[in-house]
Amino acid sequence: MDAHSRGRADGIDPADQWVLNPQTGNYELRLDHSTGESGDTAGAAGGSSRTATAEGGGRRAARESGSRTRTREDDAAGKRREVVPGQRSRRGSQGTRGAAAEPPAAGRRKRKPQKSRKKKVLLWTGGVLAFVVVGTSVGAYVVYQKLNGNIDAIDVGDAGSKSVVTDGPINILVIGTDKRTGKGNEGYGDKGSTGHADTNILFHVSEDRTNATAMSIPRDLMTEIPECETKQQDGSTTAIPGTASARFNTSLGQNGRDPGCTMKTVENITGVKPDHFMMVDFNAVKELTTAVGGVKVCMAKPIDDPKSHLKLPQGESKVQGEEALGLLRTRDSFGNRSDLDRIKVQQQFLGSMIREMKSSDTLTNPKKLYKLADAATNALTVDSAIADAKKLMTLAQEISKVDTKNITFVTMPVIDNPAEPKPVTVVVHPTKGDQLFAMMRSDTSLTEVKQKEKAAKSKQAALLKGPKAAPADVRVDVLNGGEIPGAAGSTVTWLQNEQGVLKSANKANAPEKADKTTLEYAPNQADQARALAEMMGLPATAMKQGTADAEGLEAMVLTLGADFKGAGQLITGPAKAPEGVEQARADKAVCAK
Repeated sequence: MDAHSRGRADGIDPADQWVLNPQTGNYELRLDHSTGESGDTAGAAGGSSRTATAEGGGRRAARESGSRTRTREDDAAGKRREVVPGQRSRRGSQGTRGAAAEPPAAGRRKRKPQKSRKKKVLLWTGGVLAFVVVGTSVGAYVVYQKLNGNIDAIDVGDAGSKSVVTDGPINILVIGTDKRTGKGNEGYGDKGSTGHADTNILFHVSEDRTNATAMSIPRDLMTEIPECETKQQDGSTTAIPGTASARFNTSLGQNGRDPGCTMKTVENITGVKPDHFMMVDFNAVKELTTAVGGVKVCMAKPIDDPKSHLKLPQGESKVQGEEALGLLRTRDSFGNRSDLDRIKVQQQFLGSMIREMKSSDTLTNPKKLYKLADAATNALTVDSAIADAKKLMTLAQEISKVDTKNITFVTMPVIDNPAEPKPVTVVVHPTKGDQLFAMMRSDTSLTEVKQKEKAAKSKQAALLKGPKAAPADVRVDVLNGGEIPGAAGSTVTWLQNEQGVLKSANKANAPEKADKTTLEYAPNQADQARALAEMMGLPATAMKQGTADAEGLEAMVLTLGADFKGAGQLITGPAKAPEGVEQARADKAVCAK
């Protein structure tokens, strides 16, 4: 019995072990004691079966399953593996359903009926990067066993976070590779590819878990790929040299780069540090879409693409398996046949997949949930910090708090590469890019921009209202109280070379660390303060006006805090999303054009 057949002893389908409890209205997972226990021993323990509720009972099930006696045996390859407790078939030799519904033995406290809670899919990605883990809906026991047996892990060192979750925002980099694994995938991607970063989404979950922004990163983006370290199989570390200008997709697979290199590249571009990564290949989308029973899509016109062998009628269709992968890989069927238009289709597909996961048809079907969890865990590779069932469940439960209507898809703002006579690649938009990145860094939700815009705009307007000094007349001393070494020096260089603030000076490290960036100034320096605040995107809370006027050549004091992410990067996000940046919501169905 291998990892894929755990719990199938005696011909039992794990999904058939779920029983509807009429008292709570929830599906419950009924488990026997370990195989080595006799029926009499089980009875003496206080009942013929263990029950873990599908809603709210995940932790209890995990504790109970962890406390049972387990044995190990060698498989054909000589590896040690765990043998899970045996299961009682509902279609056993006694042939009665009464045994499965047997009341608890005397002395066992009866479970109190629980109030029904809204069930949620715990994590999602889509297109060539589709991934779904079903948490409390499918039960901790089943998910725990499958995750531990199926998930692959890569140690990315300091590229990610060692903590599963933090009190702040969560940033997950989802990578879909073009590696040709799985039957029938020979016609996709690059032949012999080790797996490049073909489809990429930086998934930002807000600190309060009320919203999320999923930003797609074009594979053909020309950018700097920084030096990165990769862990080798023997435990040693190898440094991979950086590249001044290369396509983003080569941040993975090229020259031995691993997902940690892609994470560092994303941080270098956006100033947002990914906490974790999740990676899948072509085969994942085929398995996942089949497991969920297909995903609804809508075409604005009929599709007939001989390259991807995709044929779809105008209007709604349901795709799965090979057809779903063909839809997500085709470039010639939509828009101007670019990667950017393919990204839009992938985002629409992802939104539809999320809706399908949260539909009652999925959440109330134990067999479908089980198959979905099995397919998802088989498809996934993650960083070692979350490569454990309990840790992954913890992360998934945090993300599940986000309502579908508050998940916004957006594509990184880009322009055609000006260095190419006939552009085939793109570069980050010089102004809109950092506006969007600043919103993510400051945890400003795209779904709440209209609500926050008025308040933020009024504060910022009051702050900037009044005359502003010319850059050449701004005098400021810069101190580093943040986490980035040399931040004061790099900021002064940026101010002098890019902004014309020639009277700025590097005063090295601040006396103590600071959480927030502040600007101290005198009343008669208010015009200089307004000018600097506009350049650096300082919020009203950063402005600290004194009571006495400055004398002579006295300079303002700018202390960079932990919120400072780099020279030229706005401290706070703008109150308004960048103009012309298309957005899509996960709860809205859109027809692909």
